[in-house]
Amino acid sequence: MSGGRYHAVEVLYHAFLTGLILTTVTRRDRHAAAELVFRTFRRQHLEKFLPGLAKLGLTGLPHAVACAQYHYLSNLLGGVRVEYMYESDRKAWVRYVPPRWIWHGTAICAVPSEVSRAMLRGWHAHNGISLGNPRLGFVCTQQTVDGQPGLAGYYLEHDRELGPDERLRFAPGEEAPDFDPARAPRVEGADWPPERRATVARNYVMEYVRSILPELVAAFGPAEARHLGGVTGRLIGMQYYAETVGLLGAVAPGAAGFADYLQRMGEAQGDRVGWDRDGDDVVVRQATWRLLDGLEPQAPAVFDAWNALWEGALSVHDRHLDLVVSRRPDAGDGRIEWRVGPRRARNRT
Repeated sequence: MSGGRYHAVEVLYHAFLTGLILTTVTRRDRHAAAELVFRTFRRQHLEKFLPGLAKLGLTGLPHAVACAQYHYLSNLLGGVRVEYMYESDRKAWVRYVPPRWIWHGTAICAVPSEVSRAMLRGWHAHNGISLGNPRLGFVCTQQTVDGQPGLAGYYLEHDRELGPDERLRFAPGEEAPDFDPARAPRVEGADWPPERRATVARNYVMEYVRSILPELVAAFGPAEARHLGGVTGRLIGMQYYAETVGLLGAVAPGAAGFADYLQRMGEAQGDRVGWDRDGDDVVVRQATWRLLDGLEPQAPAVFDAWNALWEGALSVHDRHLDLVVSRRPDAGDGRIEWRVGPRRARNRT
């Protein structure tokens, strides 16, 4: 499978992740968006941090150094611009360099400071607790969303245990050391072929979407999550349909063309997808849902928000067609099935 297909999934889910946060900022408020980001990053931390340390071979390092190297290596593999600077065994820096990955393009202009701080509270401030080291905290010295040249800070192991409000503090007057690539830890995937790196970047963003959708429901309830997620999904599906088609390759018109689009996007996510005709309709069957594989059963609003991506995409592909879900995982069907067909004919039944 070509790297372009993996990149199509990465682009769509990357925009979906950022869009869910911005929709919450604009349709709720900045405090609600900060809560969503905190929950998302804390969930990611609890699921990924300790296993990731072991996978990257960092468990034997001093805790401050291990944490900074973890953020450097894991984010770099995901396509994020990031720097690492060692100062001592008890103090090590990490700096996320513009353009910021999560706030793609002009989206950064709509991100309040509270939302950026929530990301640090959700993950960076909790590393010491997860490591069983209550003396370890994170000091943030710059925030890109405040007009400073990057999100920067350092892990510091103190001489005493830190209270809950001390695990993250801000010191905007401090400057990070200069980054020296020769002194940074080696990135395991530096020599990987482009297709493998595209797969890693795809997986990186899919993990964040896997976290944010359940937390959208947990934070705001199923009805509001369906609304916020549905609006975002349709907007992103519409806005990025042309770009994803450009990465996938040509898509034919009509219901069969969109079925082919769904199949190629699904396969690029690691799912088993096929389709066939049924009269005027085309039936698309997806036997797996890798995005949420292994999670506890989710509220229907999670599927509805995700499905809105494809509703939005279809509205640009052909606004006279309709996408109807006939089978869904949260209904106990064990698979996903869509029917793509003429909208006017469907409305008469």
